[in-house]
Amino acid sequence: MVIVLLLGSVLLVGDDLVPEPTPLPGPPQDAPRVVVAMGDSTISGEGAGDYEKGTDGQNGNWCHRSPHASVHRMDLLTIDRTFNLACSGAPSPQVGLGDVVQYTEPSQAERLAAIAARNRVVAVVVGSGANDEPGFSHVLNACVEAWIGRGEPCGDSVGPKWQERVDKMVPKLVRALSDIRTVMGNAGYAEDDYQLIVQSYAAPIGTDVARGLQDLSGCPFRSDDLRWVERTAVPVLTAGVRLAAARVNARFLDLSRAGIGHEACSASRDPEHHEWFRRLAVQWDDLQHEDRATHALQESFHPNALGHAQFGSCLGEFLNTPDRAAACLAGADGNLHAASSRGP
Repeated sequence: MVIVLLLGSVLLVGDDLVPEPTPLPGPPQDAPRVVVAMGDSTISGEGAGDYEKGTDGQNGNWCHRSPHASVHRMDLLTIDRTFNLACSGAPSPQVGLGDVVQYTEPSQAERLAAIAARNRVVAVVVGSGANDEPGFSHVLNACVEAWIGRGEPCGDSVGPKWQERVDKMVPKLVRALSDIRTVMGNAGYAEDDYQLIVQSYAAPIGTDVARGLQDLSGCPFRSDDLRWVERTAVPVLTAGVRLAAARVNARFLDLSRAGIGHEACSASRDPEHHEWFRRLAVQWDDLQHEDRATHALQESFHPNALGHAQFGSCLGEFLNTPDRAAACLAGADGNLHAASSRGP
């Protein structure tokens, strides 16, 4: 009997010493409703110009975040503010949690945590993956060098390895997206408290180059490489991003065909009103400064301000639908709209 009483006392003392776990607080209900963009140049605003102070080379920061980026162009009346954490050139590990630094900036997911604590995050939009094993911007550079004659067509040099590169990207992107889920969960958000949207990449170039522009004046690509980028590279990359989105139960927005008819060099007249991507762009003044010269071509073949406006409008439409997946396609009015598609 004494032993039983002593054991009972120990258990009671133990219960007193170990408090009941405190449930995590829910997301702020009365705080500003916000959307957060994360990822690389496709969503940071690279190519749109007017870059935020501190992100245009100052102290080594070339993230090129623009007020014209798609996340700021959604025109959603129910959203109080949009945040852009994306950074040009960012690989997936910098989007997630960890020690990877991109252009002096630490983990985007860590910065998301602070935003989620002070605001009511209703959606996180991610554009990432191309800067992992695919190295899409480097591939485009290789295509340009092939046009100059410094190598074989990029479709021949990269094409046989492209699927393998994309396959290696998928787990890294999944990890970054899972980190975002973890950050939001630690901030008290259940998965149905916010939308996690993963968007793919638009083809910046296509086969319908206007006469006289398939050179250094606009788009120096071989015709076979234009076909490979449009018909193979971008679709395969899109499939990989879609797969990663499915593995974390995220919604998916397909941009792969969003630029059809509006690619760089597709208009012989009035390109500033018809093209949604920058052509080969050289910042000539930057070439005169050693610390900026290596970034003088950074804007090339990225969405311009008009392209970001179109992508943002489509994204806003998608946010307001229950569809698990959609594709940004041109409607009868010539603008992009979110067309429901088979989702992950």
